[in-house]
Amino acid sequence: MTDQPNTLSICIFGASGDLAKKKTYPALFHLFTQDFLSPDTVFWGFARSELTDTELRDRLRPYLAKEAKKRQSEEKLEQFLNQCTYLSGPYDKPDGFQKLAERMTESEVARGGVPGRLFYLALPPNVFPDVAAQIKGNCMLSEDIPTAWNRVVVEKPFGHDLDSSEELASKLGALFEEKEIYRIDHYLGKELVQNLMSLRFANKLFSAVWNQTHIQCVMITFKEDFGTEGRGGYFDQSGIIRDILQNHLLQVFAIVAMEPPKDTQPESIRDEKTRLLQSTKPVQLEDTVVGQYIAANGNAGYKDDAGVPQDSVTPTFATVVLHVDNDRWRDVPFILKAGKALNERKAEIRIQFRAPSVTPINDPPRNELVMRLQPDEAIYMKINTKTPGLQNTLHETELDLTYSDRFQVNIPDAYERLLLDVTRGDHQHFVRRDELIAAWKIFTPILHELEKSRIPPIGYPFGSRGPRESDDLITKYGYRRSETYQWKK
Repeated sequence: MTDQPNTLSICIFGASGDLAKKKTYPALFHLFTQDFLSPDTVFWGFARSELTDTELRDRLRPYLAKEAKKRQSEEKLEQFLNQCTYLSGPYDKPDGFQKLAERMTESEVARGGVPGRLFYLALPPNVFPDVAAQIKGNCMLSEDIPTAWNRVVVEKPFGHDLDSSEELASKLGALFEEKEIYRIDHYLGKELVQNLMSLRFANKLFSAVWNQTHIQCVMITFKEDFGTEGRGGYFDQSGIIRDILQNHLLQVFAIVAMEPPKDTQPESIRDEKTRLLQSTKPVQLEDTVVGQYIAANGNAGYKDDAGVPQDSVTPTFATVVLHVDNDRWRDVPFILKAGKALNERKAEIRIQFRAPSVTPINDPPRNELVMRLQPDEAIYMKINTKTPGLQNTLHETELDLTYSDRFQVNIPDAYERLLLDVTRGDHQHFVRRDELIAAWKIFTPILHELEKSRIPPIGYPFGSRGPRESDDLITKYGYRRSETYQWKK
């Protein structure tokens, strides 16, 4: 791991797009205001759209001004924007990249110190190979400069199945060393996901029961209370399994279920995640429920969205059950569930423990450890206790660590944390190539089966909990849903 260089250049390709202005630039600005980036860092924007430096800054300002006011950093905002510059050009021709390289070199010489270049591809994957080739051919710092570095950040999706993912990985691998590539999955930057290591391995209470002897099942859930909202044509090319399950939720699953790494070095952690994924069986059709939301409660259905074909069988909801073939997790189902247009917005990990094998109390509710990833980050443990008073009745309650109540700090945005890791050369929260291969091996067979057979998704009303068949599948694997308990937050 290396520290930031004295002279840092950050290049955002796709700088005129939504991802850049809504996520990438705000994350960089937050790091800049907290002095995690050198005050002379230069932010180079590059895209096909013809814009001036001033036009780029005017586009960015609305997305940064609110946070600047909140942090009382309006002066920093102007400083940051003044260090944002823009160049335009096609992605498949060298002229624009050569001009970018010339200007970066001039800037680095003027600033002095050891240079480092971070290239962020806020782009659709179909242009990755062209941009990567131009970066390699025109913009990389020479290996002759001692301690200088080049790092390339790649956004998901990393292909649409195993073969396409490997094709893309091979093209990038022919240009860059694996240590130079950072495949970003922003879920790995979320506070509660990053806390999983501490929760699992720094607490004897949990490490002792983190196995099939004590755990009945694990459910990792992602729910949105809105639909595709005009992006249906784009979403229809991927669907909920590729968009959420195969990457975000599978990454969370890997950290929840991996074996203890030998140390906290990034490669040790990524080794264990990869071994866990390699031990996970491919998803089977009988362990899968797919759905598609329909019009209800005054809201349009998925096929009402512009660009969605009327015969689309793309799922907007999916539940799958994963099975891990190792001693720790044999016979423990891991349930991944995600959907759009549901009854609430949340993402959480729910670990349900087995019922006591011997107890004088008749059929007590099961204990659960719940980690709420968003919104309102929290960790709480569902327990059973006696209701105060003269009656000897059982009451479900919780031991509650709600972050906003306990910690008076601003929780960093996931992109903010991950971009800081890139500047530090820390790969821990990024996806390695062999890990990506293992992930696609789990999901490619079921994706091909669903698409080849055009299996129709089950309709579910907008604003509902999803298809009833999903609850049936979860119940089949032993999960018991409490009808009396509700978290109060």
